[in-house]
Amino acid sequence: MAQYSAELDGVFVALADPTRRAVVRRLGRGPVSVGDLAREFPMTLPSFMKHVRMLESNGLIRTAKSGRVRTCVLNRERLALIDGWLAEQRRIWEERTDRLEQFVTGPEEGNP
Repeated sequence: MAQYSAELDGVFVALADPTRRAVVRRLGRGPVSVGDLAREFPMTLPSFMKHVRMLESNGLIRTAKSGRVRTCVLNRERLALIDGWLAEQRRIWEERTDRLEQFVTGPEEGNP
């Protein structure tokens, strides 16, 4: 459970930044070179590479170098970690609201 939590924490930290979320959103349309991707953001390439490294170190993207071009690819499987956590939270809260609804709409005490 601790390993799962650490991985999930890392993914959420990586996605906490709007630039990194925009990178993930863009990579959802397909692979793109770091240079082309960086042009979409108003920052220097070294600053942009910090975002790429953060996403890569948390498993959200993969990069591959071919010659002088480094290409970024979204790791969709890693997003399943978030999806699984959200599904678990949704189940917990639906159970709680179902119990609350039963409590509120249930038979009143003292009435047959």
